[in-house]
Amino acid sequence: MTTVAFINAHLIDRASGLDTTGGVLVENGRIAAVGAITVPDGAAVVDCGGQVLTPALIDTRAFKVDVDACIAGGIATTCLMPDQNPVLDDPAVIERACRLGREAIRVRPFVAATRGLLGEELAEVGLGLASGAVAIATGRRAVTHTGVMLRLLQYSTAFNALVISHAEDPGLVKGTCATEGEFAQRLGLPAHPTLAETLMVERDIRLAEATGARLHIAQVTCAAAIEAVRQAKKRGVKVTCGVTPAHFLLNEVALTGFRTFARFSPPLRTEADRLAVIEGLRDGTIDIIASGHDPRTQEEKRLPFAQAAPGAVGAETLLATSLTLVHNGTLTLDQLLDKLSGAPARIFGLEGGRLAVGAPADLLLLDPGAPWRIEAEKLHSVQKNTPFDRMAVQGRVRGLWRDGIDVLAKIA
Repeated sequence: MTTVAFINAHLIDRASGLDTTGGVLVENGRIAAVGAITVPDGAAVVDCGGQVLTPALIDTRAFKVDVDACIAGGIATTCLMPDQNPVLDDPAVIERACRLGREAIRVRPFVAATRGLLGEELAEVGLGLASGAVAIATGRRAVTHTGVMLRLLQYSTAFNALVISHAEDPGLVKGTCATEGEFAQRLGLPAHPTLAETLMVERDIRLAEATGARLHIAQVTCAAAIEAVRQAKKRGVKVTCGVTPAHFLLNEVALTGFRTFARFSPPLRTEADRLAVIEGLRDGTIDIIASGHDPRTQEEKRLPFAQAAPGAVGAETLLATSLTLVHNGTLTLDQLLDKLSGAPARIFGLEGGRLAVGAPADLLLLDPGAPWRIEAEKLHSVQKNTPFDRMAVQGRVRGLWRDGIDVLAKIA
């Protein structure tokens, strides 16, 4: 039996109602006691020095398994989108994806909603779920055929499976790259209407309401879409949603100079939409903050803005950028950590995300006030495409344990 005692910690876990000083006792990779613990003879002792000890982060939107970047960012579980090569629409491919964490982090893949993510024919989602997938996802693109989406949601109820949708009508956004409005017009960039997001959000909500299915909208980025989710929740629809830090920290002005590292899908929005995202986070309409980790090569980014691939790395910067919401008073620390760990665990049906007896000892030691500067070239990701290069942030990962094993030491 391996025993580790974490002492002198500031324990935070909103799900368990913890915001106090104390310790955590770990035996054989599981939490054995929380709070006022007794350190057994022979136990390894980790003195937390009064810093925050909380469940390790669970990232619910990643397009690549970037182990070292996840570790540096305090992520012990990463959920892999089905947009891989080959697409995650086959049980064998899903089983292989589950092993990509190199025993350092947990990888929980999503099974593709349709074969090849083409949006035409349902994939074998039941077999995919049985092979280790934790949810069903439409990938980077929405399922535009309403009948196919309806059948998907109906079918998902047989497994009580979560369906993750990408909310953009491709017919309205094809060839576009900047949010519709004066700014896009001044830059001469093809305009992307927010209506494309709102229409798909409202459609999928109505279909989920009709079928009783569980729906998670991967990203909501505009005021009208957020309001649609807010009203659906009031009606009792089983809908949740997420967002990435770029859409609450940046607006369309970040495109100045045609900076391709600021190109996203959906694109960066107006300041009014950014503020609507922040309000959605504050009032609980937006449940989850995810990294959207999407490494792109120099060749994919060093192109004219309209031709560059959307996306950015985000695993390593997820925690520090999200902590901005605490430092500016939008969220309390326990609220933020719940959106990064507790809520993902509950919504996606994952172990972890809580400091409770019997839970896996996936733990994060955090110094929330430690200042540093994001420097792209020093990130652990193989690719360095981040819009946050040179940004000053506060919040450092001081330790990360998966099943009670120190994994941060692997990249030190």
